[in-house]
Amino acid sequence: MSRVLAVRLDNVGDVLLTGPAVRALAATASGVDLLVSASGEAAARLLPGVDEVLRFDAPWTGYRPPEFSTGAVQALLARLRAHQYDRAVVFTSDHQSPLPMALLARMAGIGWVGATSHDYPGSLLDVRHPRPDGLHEVEAALGLARAAGGELAPGDDGRLRVREPLPSVADLAPDAPYVVVHPSASVPSRAPAPGHAAAMVAALADAGWRVLVTGGAAEHELAAQVAGDAGTPVAGRTDLHRLAALLAGAACVVTGNTGPAHLAAAVGTPVVSLFSPVVPAERWAPYGVPVRLLGDQGAACRGTRARECPVAGHPCLTGVGAAEVVDAVASLAGARVATEVGA
Repeated sequence: MSRVLAVRLDNVGDVLLTGPAVRALAATASGVDLLVSASGEAAARLLPGVDEVLRFDAPWTGYRPPEFSTGAVQALLARLRAHQYDRAVVFTSDHQSPLPMALLARMAGIGWVGATSHDYPGSLLDVRHPRPDGLHEVEAALGLARAAGGELAPGDDGRLRVREPLPSVADLAPDAPYVVVHPSASVPSRAPAPGHAAAMVAALADAGWRVLVTGGAAEHELAAQVAGDAGTPVAGRTDLHRLAALLAGAACVVTGNTGPAHLAAAVGTPVVSLFSPVVPAERWAPYGVPVRLLGDQGAACRGTRARECPVAGHPCLTGVGAAEVVDAVASLAGARVATEVGA
């Protein structure tokens, strides 16, 4: 069995979506390490099957990529050489090139490299895995893992997963059934406007739900604005592991196309996804859990990969009424709450 370096140089959600593929590699290798960026590091540490997490902030990917640094590249090469990997599997989104990382893997002495690549790879790739149209990101990554010799262990259903046990969040979670609203996203075009999110929180509270509004350490003001008098802001009070626990206890999660949507899926919680169509939902919707997609999937921004909304007023999401969100939460959360009560 060989030692494998898996690579996913993206954000939290991208790393979580690669989790099943990492487990497939781990099931057929002597060990798997995962190379990620700073923005994906916390998610990488939650994935089952990962032995060691390595960090490299690549200058060719990310919302705000770092400047190129010869020293950082040399440090990465030295670390990869020291680990003496037999294989490297470079996971990317459909629009990204794996070839810069494939070149570094070759320079580090890794003898076998596999990836999905639209570009001609020359001799950089041993396996240039094709991606059929229409596959979800989870399934595309699993396809590459299998082409690299991986296979899910018997009984592994291929859904997203995080390491257990999850920590206690008794200091944050109410005793009554609750809904989590996460109003932010690392890419602004994929998040609802703050006033729009606040209207959802108020409507959910009017419908009888306890509502927690989550966010990062720098999002206290946003969470407070969205929570208003109806919800409870808890931004900055959870790391990613505690956020996973908070989402696991929720009846439903309401969020845009962002990492917490996939974290909710990884802990089995239904998701109401306000999904901006700048990327295709068939590839990026929450995977393996009950989901209601809300938002105009035929809007003018469809498929543009725009980071800032290119249409005034963000109509693909602002057209979603608060009552529609309440109905979607009721349809998904009702069965979950009933099941838990019955248990």
